[in-house]
Amino acid sequence: MSVKRASDVACEPIGVGQGTIRQVLIGPGEGPNFVLRRFIIEPGGRMPPHKNTVEHEQYVLRGRARIGIGEDLLEVGADDVVFVPAGTPHWYQTLGDEPFEFLCVVPNSPDQIEILGEVDS
Repeated sequence: MSVKRASDVACEPIGVGQGTIRQVLIGPGEGPNFVLRRFIIEPGGRMPPHKNTVEHEQYVLRGRARIGIGEDLLEVGADDVVFVPAGTPHWYQTLGDEPFEFLCVVPNSPDQIEILGEVDS
């Protein structure tokens, strides 16, 4: 069992993202089946189109964003739940003046990430 404060977990910038940080709240060494991460994308920030070999389950905590999942273009905000199937291209771009913050759960298994390009403004 592990209990900690999120504020005590180190934040790391995401190099391929613009204005994006990540915290690994429950890491591979703690959870046998899943990893829990928190992402914060600052206003004007974005994550480029990419795909992963693992699925993503996400819960939006605050802010708004335009996201692409496969061929779908969506706007999401606080209390929305997002599912990204494994192997599906997806991207994020904040909307408004508030950071876009979400929790992301992924399987605790090997993941290959492929960057596919840039977000069109």
